[in-house]
Amino acid sequence: MTDHLKDELLAVALEAARRAGELLRDGRPADLGVAATKSSPIDVVTEMDIAAEKLIATFITERRPDDGLLGEEGASTPGTSGVRWVIDPLDGTVNYLYGLPSWAVSIAAELDGETLVGVVEAPMRGESYRAVLGRGAWVNEREAAVRPAPPLDQALIGTGFGYLKERREGQARVLRELVPQVRDIRRGGSAAIDLCDVGCGRLNAYYERGLNPWDYTAGALFAREAGALTGGRPGVPESTELTVAAPQGLFEPLQRLLDELGAWHD
Repeated sequence: MTDHLKDELLAVALEAARRAGELLRDGRPADLGVAATKSSPIDVVTEMDIAAEKLIATFITERRPDDGLLGEEGASTPGTSGVRWVIDPLDGTVNYLYGLPSWAVSIAAELDGETLVGVVEAPMRGESYRAVLGRGAWVNEREAAVRPAPPLDQALIGTGFGYLKERREGQARVLRELVPQVRDIRRGGSAAIDLCDVGCGRLNAYYERGLNPWDYTAGALFAREAGALTGGRPGVPESTELTVAAPQGLFEPLQRLLDELGAWHD
């Protein structure tokens, strides 16, 4: 693992995310149509979503043809270099459809399963979040850092909800038990941005069940490089089962509470 490789991967991720962000921001039609649905009518795949992933995959493949790809909208190649790109071309699709600003392009690069680079581009916020393993996290030109951990009952916590009715019912049950034990809850609609907001100190913590690697890989690296801990259930890394991010001192009690509440199952 060399600094040169990290530099190269970061440059590719930044440019791909910038181009995709511009496409999504400037190309959003006024009568935005829905090309398909995924797991339910709420979980939509837009024409722009698919176009952004194609742009990113083409850009990366032209510059690093031996790398693998894992994309939300179907881009999947194994590669031979040991590097895999994890791509969410539009995180916060419903926000994008409704004209809300909290949506982002999320791109991460892994080497043999370890995340080296994460970029989250949020055009409507005017912010680009980037992190490199061992080098810290930055939002635009400012270095990011988590807030010091408050007591759990003073913590502002972000979360999100799934698209399937059964999962949402389980998440609502957990939320009902959690709300009286914390300062407040925020639901932004983009996991990538929420994780970056933990790293920037805008949220004290974040948790969610049902995320996929493209949802959390880049944002989780950003949060860690800004000083947060990330994981799933106690002793388990973040995963689709559960993703938690918070500074040390808050991470542990929140993780334990979520485990006790059964936040990792429907």
